[in-house]
Amino acid sequence: MDRELPVSSEEEGDDLPSLKTPESPSGSPPGPGNLAEIMEMARNVSNLSIAHEIVINHNFHFKQRKPPTDSFEERVMEIMHRAFWDSLEAQLACNPPDYTNAIRLLQEVKETLLSLLLPAHTQLRCQINEVLDMDLIKQQAKHGALDLKRLSSYITATMASLCAPVRDEEIKRLKELTDIVSLLRETLRVLNLMKMDMVNFTIQAFRPTLLQNAVQYERAKFQEIIDKQPGALEHTTVWLKEALEDIRSQSNNGESLPKTISPMAVLNRAYLSLLKHNSKSQVYPETVRMDQSRMEEIKWRIEQAILMASVLLVTSNNCWGGIFLLPEFVSKLKQVIVALLQGSHLRSFDLQAALSAIGEQVVLQVNQTLCDQGKEAMNTQQASLLCGQISDIAKENNPVRTLIGSRIQSVLHTFLGSAAYKDGVPLPGGLSPVSTELAEIGRSLGQLVQYNRLVFGPYYSAILREILIPQSEVDSAEGSR
Repeated sequence: MDRELPVSSEEEGDDLPSLKTPESPSGSPPGPGNLAEIMEMARNVSNLSIAHEIVINHNFHFKQRKPPTDSFEERVMEIMHRAFWDSLEAQLACNPPDYTNAIRLLQEVKETLLSLLLPAHTQLRCQINEVLDMDLIKQQAKHGALDLKRLSSYITATMASLCAPVRDEEIKRLKELTDIVSLLRETLRVLNLMKMDMVNFTIQAFRPTLLQNAVQYERAKFQEIIDKQPGALEHTTVWLKEALEDIRSQSNNGESLPKTISPMAVLNRAYLSLLKHNSKSQVYPETVRMDQSRMEEIKWRIEQAILMASVLLVTSNNCWGGIFLLPEFVSKLKQVIVALLQGSHLRSFDLQAALSAIGEQVVLQVNQTLCDQGKEAMNTQQASLLCGQISDIAKENNPVRTLIGSRIQSVLHTFLGSAAYKDGVPLPGGLSPVSTELAEIGRSLGQLVQYNRLVFGPYYSAILREILIPQSEVDSAEGSR
């Protein structure tokens, strides 16, 4: 997953969900002490989020932030950049040249080059400070003796010695530029790319160390946050209470329950509640908020699996001649379903239209396979019935969709209740065609939940002890000591 390194901390609001920082009382701004605490908490949240992302996401890396295409932000940025470079070109075209903006650029280039150096680069550091001596450069500019092309050549050569191999082509193109303004502009662009390379290299180098201490680090950082924010586990408590109520409500529906409800059963039910199509919780629990985007992705994959399994089950019930036993036939149907359900996680997605299109394609695939086997194709009435049943899957209360959803929830519950997600578990009827998809979902969910338990287990234990053990029993136990 790519991550952008914003000028402001944009990604903390979108890509890396963070805990909500306390708001200052309305009508009065926060005092210096309160503001310092808020800033410190924001830093803790940011550090915690980034560290968590590095541990969980093996492909985590930063990339340069770009404004959305054709956005107002993009237009403003283009205008500002164009104005600056046009101004620089005009200044250098003066007689004598005005080096004001050029000196600012050289200062920025110098600082960037120095930031790319390692502690062992002592000789190169001294050389950069000597060649890009800003006091000397200002004196040369004042007397009309500044040689920008010579300095640019040195800068390009230094960049070539520091850059990663992936930037060799960029450096080669820099050396081919002759216009000084274009050269400076491209130099800054490539330097920014090199900064990203250095950041990502540092992340990969630091990752093994972080992995060894990740649980302790995240728990300590989270403790710092809740120490400064009373009620920081409010949503987590509500989330676990709802899971407990959900389990207890089963007895009202005639289901047998054990005499004592285990904390693990409540926690597993809580995790699964976040994966339901319409979960009760309007706000994510604080302990899972950093993984909200990953949980939402798993929830979407589950919905995909439910729809796919439902379509395949309806199709198998309407097909004959054993064609549904052909692996290549099922594989083709799955490809069609996946292609037509692309974008189903978007609010604008028209599920009814997509399933209607899937129904038409399924009929085509069925008839083609029947013809290939020398069998009679479906008649109009049969085709219409199959299309109608597939189209009805769009309804959330559709019996087939409800049944498949319940069975998948049962399988996921088994995944969480044991280590079986590593080796696979027996699947109820109708789920065999999506066994591969469910295995991948199970692995993703199991790894996410396992790590979350390790980090936040002590907090869950305290909350579960409070809601599972009545206060009267606690008082009785303390009185008997």
